[in-house]
Amino acid sequence: MTADTIQPPSPGQFLSDAQAMVLALSHARLAIGVSDPNPRVGCVLLDAAGRFIAIGHTQAAGQAHAEIMAIRQAQALGVSLRGATALVTLEPCSHHGRTPPCCDALIEAGVARVVAAVKDPNPLVAGQGLARLQAAGIQTESGLMANEAQELNIGFFSRMQRQRPFVRMKIAATLDGRTALPEGQSQWITGPDARRDGHLWRKRAGAVLTGIGTVRDDNPRLDVRLVETERQPLRVVVDSRLEISAQARILAPPGEVLVAHALGTEAAAAWAASARQADTPGPDLVSLPDHKNKVDLPALLLHLGQRGINEVHVEAGAKLNASLLQAGCVDELLLYMAPKLLGDGRALADLGALPSLDMALEFQWHEVHSIGGDLRLRLRPAYNHAHANITRT
Repeated sequence: MTADTIQPPSPGQFLSDAQAMVLALSHARLAIGVSDPNPRVGCVLLDAAGRFIAIGHTQAAGQAHAEIMAIRQAQALGVSLRGATALVTLEPCSHHGRTPPCCDALIEAGVARVVAAVKDPNPLVAGQGLARLQAAGIQTESGLMANEAQELNIGFFSRMQRQRPFVRMKIAATLDGRTALPEGQSQWITGPDARRDGHLWRKRAGAVLTGIGTVRDDNPRLDVRLVETERQPLRVVVDSRLEISAQARILAPPGEVLVAHALGTEAAAAWAASARQADTPGPDLVSLPDHKNKVDLPALLLHLGQRGINEVHVEAGAKLNASLLQAGCVDELLLYMAPKLLGDGRALADLGALPSLDMALEFQWHEVHSIGGDLRLRLRPAYNHAHANITRT
């Protein structure tokens, strides 16, 4: 992941559709850490001859969308949009949410053509934005750089289509798959560049998830500190028996905290009362027990989807990592691999022994990138999630 963006060209510079969409996608990345739960969208406006006019990206929820920002920039420059082309990384919205429909603003501005990289998966839009533009006599196209646009908003697509966030599991490990020495010392497996890069992925997420074991052993904050951000992701702790200390650093500001547990209302109320007595900012508590009286992880993801979380960034220990993997909850591994060998140490996931090789959890390479002296590996499941919850001995 990179925070780099392409600088907009000078007004009047000719751009092809492809060049303009690359620019729009680059500008859309400026909405990372800003627009959630709304998607990250960029918009570029070209005049009838294909010359650059203006650019915009989605602002914070409840504020202007990318199309509106670009239109405002054009208006500030005194440039008419009659006959212009708008290139947007996501289909313009057609419904009244916190803001009016963007397709109406484009119609009113007088654009003649709209090119959307990909259609909006939101059932409230889902092609209706382009249909409304067409009904107004505006030429529409879609599909230009669709894969890139969907990748940028992979969590939004997940929440709209599966009702749950996209889950990315971050692990820092050695060449022999160790995340710490046997007693737990792990600072630092990877170098400073990899650690900063990890904070960029935290910034991208709507929630950072960990388990009570990590909270108890490491007492982490799990906020975004090494890069600038306009908002802090929700921090989520999986703690079946509500063992978290009211003084745990993860409960302290900045940002909100959710603790998922498997206890009844009386036990949760007693813990909340003790936290208030300790003058601790009270986290939200949610009870999601499964049949083993542990936190139901798939149910937790659905709960986070209902809260508007698009992407979940997991930084947990071997036990929770294994539980998430075996439940089919992980959509991507974000593995930082250091060129070191530790020998005995803690594993990246406590999966136990397999009855046969064909039961292995398989992944496909998505990206391999060097970060300082380490490697960043991104992998996505190759196995069928229906084969999760496998039996290990």
